[in-house]
Amino acid sequence: MHPHDALTEIAALLERERSSRYKSKAFRTAAEAIDGMSDEQLRDAATLRRRKGIGDSTFAVIQDALEGRVPGYLIDLRERAGVERTSALRGMLRGDLHSHSEWSDGLTSIDLMADAARALGHEYLALTDHSPRLRVANGLSAERLRAQLEIVAGMSGDGFTLLSGIEVDILAEGGLDQEPVLLRELDVVVASAHSRLRMERGPMTRRLVRAVSSGRVDVLGHVTGRLVEGSRGTRPPSAIDATAVFDACAEHGVAVEINSRPERQDPPDDLIAIALAAGCLFSIDSDAHAPGQLSLLDFGAERAERAGVPPERIVTTWPLAQLREWTGLRR
Repeated sequence: MHPHDALTEIAALLERERSSRYKSKAFRTAAEAIDGMSDEQLRDAATLRRRKGIGDSTFAVIQDALEGRVPGYLIDLRERAGVERTSALRGMLRGDLHSHSEWSDGLTSIDLMADAARALGHEYLALTDHSPRLRVANGLSAERLRAQLEIVAGMSGDGFTLLSGIEVDILAEGGLDQEPVLLRELDVVVASAHSRLRMERGPMTRRLVRAVSSGRVDVLGHVTGRLVEGSRGTRPPSAIDATAVFDACAEHGVAVEINSRPERQDPPDDLIAIALAAGCLFSIDSDAHAPGQLSLLDFGAERAERAGVPPERIVTTWPLAQLREWTGLRR
């Protein structure tokens, strides 16, 4: 395999397993450093070792690939990835409505996220960087979001559409952390709570109900905020009246996100059942913060299929025209 392909696949697999961002970034940086180099240039080991962005591990991968071997580092990652996850529902998904770029707390550029979505066969991907209140995630001010819109507008083509969007923070009283007029300009609005997740049940329920009843939200993101595994540790789900929240979602046509990140598995299975009974729509999303994490949809599709969610009630199985018609109801 070509060294560039080996480095890029390693980065993607590290991202998929949510490894250290510094590891995956090192391999993406090395791939960028050798982009466009000929095999002859790559075989000049002394010069290559001095090239900025090439370290010991990435140099070894390049040498293995040049010698016609699958790099050992890549073999180990492929083995760790385990058995390929498949479900009938995964093949029905046309896109993803929740992803992040380096404009907020994502790891890579917008164009790399779009390229990875194309490679997965997505018809569309919504770029939903964070809103300004989430400073720890470098949330986008209204000015920065408007600047991003100009870039997103020029990145569709060849059967793929990059949708403009935001993951807007749900404030403590249920308001949304962005200018209302600007929210209406976006293709997709995902609303999520990121702070004060231990609020009492009544106020937290009213908070979420107010947000999904605002007429500006398309998807309610990671509903309970729980964490069940991973480097950030665990966190219990927020206390909510799930029936009240999902009745509001159904009334206002807001999709309940089935967040595909293994550390979230949000909402829990019992809440998916309540949302089903309420008549809710669903959105299976990756919440990807790097290109390799877009494939985490595998996990969300498995959960939704196990829970018996009908494909026709999952908005990310819909073609783009139908999706736009649905989001257009709130624009």
